[in-house]
Amino acid sequence: MEWLALLLFALIVAALLAGFPVAFTLAGVSLAFASICSVFGAFEMAFLEALPNRLFGTMQNQTLVAVPLFIFMGLVLERARIAENLLESLGEVFGHGRGGIAIAVVAVGALLAASTGIVGATVVTMGLLSLPAMLRSGYDPRIASGTICAAGTLGQVIPPSIVLVLLGDVLSSAYQQAQLRAGNFAPASVSVGDLFAGALLPGLALVALYVGYLLCVAWLQPRRMPPPPADRQAAADHVSGRLLRALIAPLALIVAVLGSIIAGFATPTEAAAVGAAGALLLALMRRSLSFTRLQEVMRGTVRLTSMVFVILLGASVFSLVFRGFGGDILIHDVLSSLPGGPAGALLVVMLAMFLLGFIIDFIEITYIVVPVVAPVLLAMGMDPVWLGIMIAINLQTSFLTPPFGFALFYLRGVAPPSVRTTDIYRGVVPFIVLQLAMLGVLWFWPRLATWLPGLIYG
Repeated sequence: MEWLALLLFALIVAALLAGFPVAFTLAGVSLAFASICSVFGAFEMAFLEALPNRLFGTMQNQTLVAVPLFIFMGLVLERARIAENLLESLGEVFGHGRGGIAIAVVAVGALLAASTGIVGATVVTMGLLSLPAMLRSGYDPRIASGTICAAGTLGQVIPPSIVLVLLGDVLSSAYQQAQLRAGNFAPASVSVGDLFAGALLPGLALVALYVGYLLCVAWLQPRRMPPPPADRQAAADHVSGRLLRALIAPLALIVAVLGSIIAGFATPTEAAAVGAAGALLLALMRRSLSFTRLQEVMRGTVRLTSMVFVILLGASVFSLVFRGFGGDILIHDVLSSLPGGPAGALLVVMLAMFLLGFIIDFIEITYIVVPVVAPVLLAMGMDPVWLGIMIAINLQTSFLTPPFGFALFYLRGVAPPSVRTTDIYRGVVPFIVLQLAMLGVLWFWPRLATWLPGLIYG
């Protein structure tokens, strides 16, 4: 009855498209479908007896404690206006030449990605702060909106990304399953730190590609990215001290969080606690976090964390029901029989995730799709770190792609009416091409993702 597993998946996608809440859709549709099928003898309800152990295991998972801590750190940096000061200072320094403001946006996007890892907050923040400044300077709306969307999605892949934290937890379990099925009863593990180290070079390479493209446009089409007026150029010569003050604290926080994980001094959860405390201390030292804003940060942290974990619990129910119908066996047989072997299977999985990224967020994809397909792909001999980075960049590309990319909707919500939706869509196309190029480089040169983790952790 494996075809019932596909029908269950189709029903869940249809419910999500109808606008029902993700977490309750996953659990509710799965339980209702399993109950109906059990009446006709097509499902054994004993499969659901494992649900309490699943939920208890989630509660005991130390890695997932990093999620609320990273969310808290990002929200503090956003509400304390530290990101805003950083963007203004970098804009004044880089803005004295053609394309300078756009390059500053990419630089701040990378720093915010390494500080917060929250894509929506980054896109909205830079859309509110930098888009009006770029338009006032005469920038083409397409290049301005495309730069902001692309820079905002860097939080998907540059560590410490919440995407990588969740992917690391799921891939660790999938990697152990793949090894146990292969007869290895002392399986190796993959950690969130491995993914952080693996994502560092591809993330920086993406930043370099973005900056290179912007420099080429500024050189070949200077009218699309004009320099600021002469008075603003003169003022930019006196902001080095302000830039240093704006940069030193976020950079120190990034080094403390990411450096401690990669160096092996702290687990991701411990480093996230250091980052949350450091962000709070930084905001208090600058006197930029009032009691009201702190309440907003705490409410936002609870709200986002609750969303993540309720989705995780709903995905646990879906996973048990899906496996009860033999869906995992069906997926294994389908992927194993595809032409092209492992490469063909990976191509199909990446395309499916890319299309699903149009309608559901990365959290749902991580907990619905990855646990089903990752054990099969890893059993084919794929490196788990490389696979995780490929998935992260693929989802980042999906969130940029018209007409349904989430980053486009975030920017559309804060962009002025003078910026048309078609400008946003056309503006992101070159950056999508760059990200597809990065996926191609990773496909044919996996060591870009695996070299640094191998060097650090062996």
